[in-house]
Amino acid sequence: MLRKDFWEDPKSKELLRERSLLLDQKKDLDSLSKRHEELYLLLEMAEDEGDLSILRDIEDGLEELDRDIGHIELTRLLSSPHDRNNAIVTIHAGAGGTEAQDWADMLLRMYLRWCDRRGIKVKILDIMPGDEAGTKSVTFLAEGLYTYGYLKSEAGVHRLVRISPFDASGRRHTSFASVFVSPDLDDVIEIEINEKDLRIDTYRSSGAGGQHVNKTSSAVRITHIPTGIVVQCQNERSQHNNRAIAMKILRARLFEREKAKKDTEKQLARGKKKEIAWGSQIRSYVLQPYQLVKDHRTGMETGNVGRVLDGDLDPFIKAYLQDQAST
Repeated sequence: MLRKDFWEDPKSKELLRERSLLLDQKKDLDSLSKRHEELYLLLEMAEDEGDLSILRDIEDGLEELDRDIGHIELTRLLSSPHDRNNAIVTIHAGAGGTEAQDWADMLLRMYLRWCDRRGIKVKILDIMPGDEAGTKSVTFLAEGLYTYGYLKSEAGVHRLVRISPFDASGRRHTSFASVFVSPDLDDVIEIEINEKDLRIDTYRSSGAGGQHVNKTSSAVRITHIPTGIVVQCQNERSQHNNRAIAMKILRARLFEREKAKKDTEKQLARGKKKEIAWGSQIRSYVLQPYQLVKDHRTGMETGNVGRVLDGDLDPFIKAYLQDQAST
Protein backbone atom coordinates (compact mmCIF):
# COMPACT_ATOMS: atom_id res chain seq x y z
CA MET A 1 0.00 0.00 0.00
CA LEU A 2 1.25 3.48 -0.89
CA ARG A 3 2.07 5.85 1.93
CA LYS A 4 -0.39 8.66 2.52
CA ASP A 5 2.26 11.30 1.83
CA PHE A 6 3.00 9.70 -1.55
CA TRP A 7 0.09 11.58 -3.11
CA GLU A 8 1.39 14.91 -1.77
CA ASP A 9 4.97 14.47 -2.95
CA PRO A 10 5.72 16.70 -6.03
CA LYS A 11 7.72 13.94 -7.76
CA SER A 12 4.87 11.49 -7.22
CA LYS A 13 2.40 13.97 -8.70
CA GLU A 14 4.66 14.33 -11.74
CA LEU A 15 4.88 10.55 -12.18
CA LEU A 16 1.11 10.18 -11.92
CA ARG A 17 0.60 12.96 -14.44
CA GLU A 18 3.10 11.31 -16.81
CA ARG A 19 1.26 7.99 -16.46
CA SER A 20 -2.07 9.67 -17.21
CA LEU A 21 -0.58 11.36 -20.27
CA LEU A 22 0.82 8.09 -21.64
CA LEU A 23 -2.54 6.38 -21.14
CA ASP A 24 -4.26 9.22 -23.05
CA GLN A 25 -1.73 8.89 -25.88
CA LYS A 26 -2.34 5.13 -26.09
CA LYS A 27 -6.08 5.78 -26.17
CA ASP A 28 -5.64 8.24 -29.07
CA LEU A 29 -3.47 5.78 -31.04
CA ASP A 30 -5.95 2.96 -30.46
CA SER A 31 -8.74 5.22 -31.71
CA LEU A 32 -6.80 6.09 -34.87
CA SER A 33 -6.08 2.42 -35.54
CA LYS A 34 -9.74 1.52 -35.10
CA ARG A 35 -10.90 4.31 -37.44
CA HIS A 36 -8.38 3.20 -40.08
CA GLU A 37 -9.63 -0.37 -39.84
CA GLU A 38 -13.27 0.76 -40.17
CA LEU A 39 -12.48 2.80 -43.29
CA TYR A 40 -10.63 -0.15 -44.82
CA LEU A 41 -13.63 -2.43 -44.20
CA LEU A 42 -15.93 0.21 -45.66
CA LEU A 43 -13.77 0.35 -48.79
CA GLU A 44 -13.92 -3.42 -49.18
CA MET A 45 -17.71 -3.30 -48.82
CA ALA A 46 -17.95 -0.60 -51.49
CA GLU A 47 -15.85 -2.70 -53.88
CA ASP A 48 -17.87 -5.87 -53.24
CA GLU A 49 -21.23 -4.13 -53.70
CA GLY A 50 -20.09 -1.72 -56.41
CA ASP A 51 -21.52 1.18 -54.36
CA LEU A 52 -19.53 4.25 -55.43
CA SER A 53 -21.66 6.56 -53.27
CA ILE A 54 -19.72 5.38 -50.20
CA LEU A 55 -16.41 6.55 -51.67
CA ARG A 56 -17.13 10.17 -50.77
CA ASP A 57 -17.64 9.24 -47.12
CA ILE A 58 -14.43 7.23 -47.19
CA GLU A 59 -12.53 10.15 -48.70
CA ASP A 60 -13.85 12.52 -45.99
CA GLY A 61 -12.92 9.98 -43.31
CA LEU A 62 -9.38 9.62 -44.66
CA GLU A 63 -8.89 13.40 -44.73
CA GLU A 64 -10.04 13.67 -41.11
CA LEU A 65 -7.82 10.73 -40.12
CA ASP A 66 -4.83 12.26 -41.88
CA ARG A 67 -5.40 15.57 -40.06
CA ASP A 68 -5.61 13.87 -36.66
CA ILE A 69 -2.47 11.83 -37.37
CA GLY A 70 -0.73 15.11 -38.22
CA HIS A 71 -1.74 16.55 -34.85
CA ILE A 72 -0.31 13.52 -33.03
CA GLU A 73 2.92 13.70 -35.04
CA LEU A 74 3.19 17.37 -34.09
CA THR A 75 2.64 16.49 -30.44
CA ARG A 76 5.59 14.08 -30.58
CA LEU A 77 7.85 17.09 -31.18
CA LEU A 78 6.79 18.48 -27.80
CA SER A 79 9.21 16.81 -25.43
CA SER A 80 10.06 19.61 -22.99
CA PRO A 81 8.76 19.11 -19.44
CA HIS A 82 6.31 22.02 -19.58
CA ASP A 83 5.10 21.71 -23.18
CA ARG A 84 1.88 20.05 -22.00
CA ASN A 85 0.98 23.00 -19.72
CA ASN A 86 -1.50 25.79 -20.29
CA ALA A 87 0.00 29.00 -21.67
CA ILE A 88 0.01 32.58 -20.43
CA VAL A 89 0.30 34.94 -23.41
CA THR A 90 0.98 38.68 -23.25
CA ILE A 91 0.85 41.02 -26.25
CA HIS A 92 2.33 44.53 -26.10
CA ALA A 93 1.87 47.14 -28.82
CA GLY A 94 5.15 48.68 -29.95
CA ALA A 95 5.89 52.34 -30.65
CA GLY A 96 3.54 53.91 -33.16
CA GLY A 97 0.39 54.84 -31.27
CA THR A 98 -2.94 53.80 -32.77
CA GLU A 99 -1.35 51.92 -35.67
CA ALA A 100 0.66 49.64 -33.37
CA GLN A 101 -2.26 49.22 -30.96
CA ASP A 102 -4.48 48.09 -33.82
CA TRP A 103 -1.81 45.57 -34.81
CA ALA A 104 -1.73 44.21 -31.23
CA ASP A 105 -5.50 43.79 -31.44
CA MET A 106 -5.16 41.92 -34.75
CA LEU A 107 -2.66 39.53 -33.15
CA LEU A 108 -5.04 38.95 -30.23
CA ARG A 109 -7.81 38.07 -32.67
CA MET A 110 -5.46 35.73 -34.54
CA TYR A 111 -4.57 33.80 -31.39
CA LEU A 112 -8.18 33.67 -30.19
CA ARG A 113 -9.18 32.20 -33.57
CA TRP A 114 -6.38 29.63 -33.35
CA CYS A 115 -7.50 28.63 -29.85
CA ASP A 116 -11.11 28.38 -30.99
CA ARG A 117 -10.12 26.05 -33.84
CA ARG A 118 -8.42 23.71 -31.37
CA GLY A 119 -11.10 23.85 -28.70
CA ILE A 120 -8.79 25.68 -26.29
CA LYS A 121 -10.46 27.74 -23.57
CA VAL A 122 -9.31 31.35 -23.22
CA LYS A 123 -9.58 33.64 -20.21
CA ILE A 124 -8.57 37.31 -20.49
CA LEU A 125 -6.52 38.12 -17.38
CA ASP A 126 -5.74 41.76 -18.12
CA ILE A 127 -6.36 44.16 -21.00
CA MET A 128 -5.52 47.81 -21.58
CA PRO A 129 -7.51 49.31 -24.48
CA GLY A 130 -5.85 51.63 -26.98
CA ASP A 131 -6.35 55.39 -26.86
CA GLU A 132 -8.43 55.51 -30.05
CA ALA A 133 -8.57 51.91 -31.27
CA GLY A 134 -6.94 48.56 -30.72
CA THR A 135 -5.15 47.35 -27.60
CA LYS A 136 -2.09 48.65 -25.75
CA SER A 137 -1.51 45.37 -23.95
CA VAL A 138 -3.39 42.18 -23.14
CA THR A 139 -2.65 39.04 -21.16
CA PHE A 140 -4.71 35.88 -21.52
CA LEU A 141 -4.64 32.31 -20.26
CA ALA A 142 -5.03 29.57 -22.88
CA GLU A 143 -6.16 26.31 -21.27
CA GLY A 144 -5.61 23.04 -23.10
CA LEU A 145 -3.20 20.10 -23.29
CA TYR A 146 0.12 21.11 -24.94
CA THR A 147 -1.02 24.71 -25.37
CA TYR A 148 2.31 26.11 -24.16
CA GLY A 149 4.21 23.68 -26.36
CA TYR A 150 2.43 25.02 -29.42
CA LEU A 151 2.28 28.72 -28.56
CA LYS A 152 5.88 29.05 -27.39
CA SER A 153 6.72 29.36 -31.10
CA GLU A 154 4.96 32.75 -31.09
CA ALA A 155 7.25 34.47 -28.57
CA GLY A 156 9.08 37.44 -30.08
CA VAL A 157 8.42 40.54 -32.14
CA HIS A 158 5.83 40.47 -34.93
CA ARG A 159 6.09 43.02 -37.76
CA LEU A 160 3.22 44.30 -39.90
CA VAL A 161 3.54 46.25 -43.17
CA ARG A 162 0.34 47.72 -44.67
CA ILE A 163 -1.44 50.82 -45.90
CA SER A 164 -2.60 52.37 -42.66
CA PRO A 165 -6.40 52.69 -42.25
CA PHE A 166 -5.65 55.54 -39.83
CA ASP A 167 -3.61 57.60 -42.32
CA ALA A 168 -5.74 59.91 -44.47
CA SER A 169 -2.87 60.11 -46.98
CA GLY A 170 -2.93 56.34 -47.53
CA ARG A 171 0.76 55.86 -46.77
CA ARG A 172 2.39 52.53 -46.00
CA HIS A 173 3.23 51.96 -42.32
CA THR A 174 5.32 49.41 -40.43
CA SER A 175 4.09 48.37 -36.98
CA PHE A 176 5.53 46.14 -34.30
CA ALA A 177 4.09 44.19 -31.39
CA SER A 178 5.84 41.88 -28.93
CA VAL A 179 4.46 38.56 -27.74
CA PHE A 180 5.53 36.84 -24.51
CA VAL A 181 4.54 33.22 -23.90
CA SER A 182 5.06 31.45 -20.56
CA PRO A 183 3.89 28.11 -19.19
CA ASP A 184 1.15 28.15 -16.58
CA LEU A 185 3.18 26.59 -13.77
CA ASP A 186 1.76 23.98 -11.41
CA ASP A 187 2.68 23.23 -7.80
CA VAL A 188 5.51 20.93 -8.88
CA ILE A 189 7.58 23.91 -10.06
CA GLU A 190 8.89 26.17 -7.32
CA ILE A 191 9.85 29.74 -8.23
CA GLU A 192 11.27 31.65 -5.29
CA ILE A 193 10.18 35.29 -5.16
CA ASN A 194 11.43 37.57 -2.40
CA GLU A 195 8.71 39.96 -1.25
CA LYS A 196 11.40 42.63 -0.75
CA ASP A 197 12.04 42.52 -4.52
CA LEU A 198 8.46 43.49 -5.33
CA ARG A 199 6.78 46.87 -5.74
CA ILE A 200 3.03 46.47 -5.63
CA ASP A 201 0.74 49.27 -6.81
CA THR A 202 -3.04 49.36 -6.83
CA TYR A 203 -5.17 51.51 -9.11
CA ARG A 204 -8.64 51.81 -10.52
CA SER A 205 -9.49 49.49 -13.37
CA SER A 206 -9.75 51.06 -16.80
CA GLY A 207 -12.28 50.38 -19.54
CA ALA A 208 -15.83 49.16 -19.29
CA GLY A 209 -16.96 47.89 -15.93
CA GLY A 210 -19.61 50.12 -14.43
CA GLN A 211 -19.56 51.58 -10.94
CA HIS A 212 -17.21 48.92 -9.58
CA VAL A 213 -14.47 50.09 -11.92
CA ASN A 214 -14.90 53.74 -10.99
CA LYS A 215 -15.11 53.42 -7.21
CA THR A 216 -12.56 50.77 -6.15
CA SER A 217 -8.82 50.46 -6.63
CA SER A 218 -8.97 46.72 -7.31
CA ALA A 219 -6.43 46.54 -10.14
CA VAL A 220 -2.92 45.40 -9.18
CA ARG A 221 0.43 46.09 -10.81
CA ILE A 222 3.52 44.20 -9.59
CA THR A 223 7.07 45.21 -10.52
CA HIS A 224 9.87 42.73 -9.96
CA ILE A 225 12.68 45.18 -9.22
CA PRO A 226 15.74 42.98 -9.98
CA THR A 227 14.55 42.08 -13.48
CA GLY A 228 12.28 45.03 -14.29
CA ILE A 229 9.42 42.67 -15.21
CA VAL A 230 6.03 44.34 -14.77
CA VAL A 231 2.77 42.38 -14.63
CA GLN A 232 -0.74 43.49 -13.85
CA CYS A 233 -4.28 42.25 -13.55
CA GLN A 234 -7.53 44.19 -13.39
CA ASN A 235 -10.21 41.84 -14.67
CA GLU A 236 -11.14 40.23 -11.34
CA ARG A 237 -13.59 41.98 -9.02
CA SER A 238 -11.39 41.90 -5.91
CA GLN A 239 -7.91 43.24 -5.30
CA HIS A 240 -7.01 39.91 -3.64
CA ASN A 241 -7.89 37.90 -6.75
CA ASN A 242 -6.13 40.35 -9.06
CA ARG A 243 -2.98 40.12 -6.94
CA ALA A 244 -3.08 36.31 -6.97
CA ILE A 245 -3.34 36.23 -10.77
CA ALA A 246 -0.62 38.88 -11.16
CA MET A 247 1.71 36.77 -9.00
CA LYS A 248 0.86 33.74 -11.13
CA ILE A 249 1.84 35.67 -14.26
CA LEU A 250 5.04 36.91 -12.60
CA ARG A 251 6.09 33.37 -11.64
CA ALA A 252 5.56 32.24 -15.22
CA ARG A 253 7.49 35.21 -16.66
CA LEU A 254 10.44 34.66 -14.29
CA PHE A 255 10.52 30.97 -15.16
CA GLU A 256 10.48 31.71 -18.89
CA ARG A 257 13.17 34.39 -18.49
CA GLU A 258 15.49 31.87 -16.84
CA LYS A 259 14.69 29.29 -19.50
CA ALA A 260 15.44 31.79 -22.28
CA LYS A 261 18.77 32.60 -20.65
CA LYS A 262 19.73 28.92 -20.56
CA ASP A 263 18.63 28.46 -24.17
CA THR A 264 20.84 31.38 -25.20
CA GLU A 265 23.80 29.82 -23.43
CA LYS A 266 23.19 26.52 -25.25
CA GLN A 267 22.99 28.28 -28.61
CA LEU A 268 26.27 30.09 -27.95
CA ALA A 269 27.94 26.86 -26.82
CA ARG A 270 26.93 25.23 -30.10
CA GLY A 271 28.24 28.19 -32.07
CA LYS A 272 24.82 28.81 -33.54
CA LYS A 273 24.15 32.39 -34.63
CA LYS A 274 20.37 32.27 -34.42
CA GLU A 275 19.06 35.00 -32.11
CA ILE A 276 16.52 33.67 -29.62
CA ALA A 277 16.14 36.70 -27.35
CA TRP A 278 12.69 38.05 -26.54
CA GLY A 279 13.31 41.16 -28.61
CA SER A 280 14.08 39.33 -31.84
CA GLN A 281 11.86 39.87 -34.87
CA ILE A 282 10.45 36.45 -35.61
CA ARG A 283 7.81 37.01 -38.29
CA SER A 284 6.72 39.60 -40.86
CA TYR A 285 3.19 40.07 -42.18
CA VAL A 286 3.20 42.11 -45.39
CA LEU A 287 -0.14 43.30 -46.78
CA GLN A 288 1.23 45.92 -49.24
CA PRO A 289 2.76 46.19 -51.82
CA TYR A 290 2.44 42.36 -51.96
CA GLN A 291 0.99 39.76 -49.61
CA LEU A 292 3.32 37.50 -47.66
CA VAL A 293 3.76 36.08 -44.16
CA LYS A 294 7.33 34.92 -43.50
CA ASP A 295 8.89 33.40 -40.41
CA HIS A 296 12.50 34.60 -40.23
CA ARG A 297 13.63 31.71 -38.03
CA THR A 298 12.51 28.83 -40.23
CA GLY A 299 11.99 30.39 -43.66
CA MET A 300 8.36 29.19 -43.66
CA GLU A 301 6.19 31.53 -45.73
CA THR A 302 2.78 31.82 -47.37
CA GLY A 303 0.98 34.36 -49.55
CA ASN A 304 -2.38 33.70 -47.88
CA VAL A 305 -2.09 36.43 -45.23
CA GLY A 306 -5.81 36.49 -44.52
CA ARG A 307 -5.87 32.83 -43.61
CA VAL A 308 -2.96 33.25 -41.18
CA LEU A 309 -4.53 36.28 -39.51
CA ASP A 310 -7.70 34.21 -39.20
CA GLY A 311 -5.84 31.72 -36.99
CA ASP A 312 -4.22 29.23 -39.37
CA LEU A 313 -0.88 29.05 -37.51
CA ASP A 314 -0.23 25.30 -37.57
CA PRO A 315 2.20 25.34 -40.54
CA PHE A 316 4.36 27.94 -38.77
CA ILE A 317 4.16 26.12 -35.43
CA LYS A 318 5.11 22.80 -37.06
CA ALA A 319 8.05 24.35 -38.93
CA TYR A 320 9.33 25.93 -35.69
CA LEU A 321 9.04 22.70 -33.68
CA GLN A 322 10.76 20.69 -36.42
CA ASP A 323 13.54 23.27 -36.54
CA GLN A 324 14.00 23.11 -32.78
CA ALA A 325 13.99 19.32 -32.80
CA SER A 326 16.82 19.28 -35.34
CA THR A 327 19.13 21.45 -33.21
